[in-house]
Amino acid sequence: MTITYHPIGIIHTPFREKTGTPIQPVAGRDVEGTIQLFPEFADGLLDLEGFSHIILLFHLHRAGPPRLRTIPFLDTTERGIFAIRGPSRPNPIGLSVVRLVRIEGDIIHIRDLDMLDGTPLLDIKPYIPRTDSHPDARIGWLTGKESRFHDTLGDGRFG
Repeated sequence: MTITYHPIGIIHTPFREKTGTPIQPVAGRDVEGTIQLFPEFADGLLDLEGFSHIILLFHLHRAGPPRLRTIPFLDTTERGIFAIRGPSRPNPIGLSVVRLVRIEGDIIHIRDLDMLDGTPLLDIKPYIPRTDSHPDARIGWLTGKESRFHDTLGDGRFG
């Protein structure tokens, strides 16, 4: 089976290198960037501006080769790739919830960024707190470590 996706736009951020790039959007709080949506998809932006946050699905175009186990950034123990959010995955797809600032034609202004400049965008979905937030969710091996997310920058360990 072959599955093929094509980018719908390009994400532009101030981050050119993996080292120093925030690991999650919370560590990139207030960092601003844009999405250059390809013109043929601009009609799909109708009514999106009413949402404060959007979910971006993107191709991790500079991820290293897939690894099924690695040591995540908040730990010293090797974990399975499906128990972490590292980029070196069998299918290098990233997911981030970012703040939507405004839309100007086919340019989307966003904040709270954790992706590299030039990242190919695969999809946009509105963030809906009632369905996307689960305050009672368990967080496995991250229990007790989640407070460190706010200041975590990439250290190059994910290749």
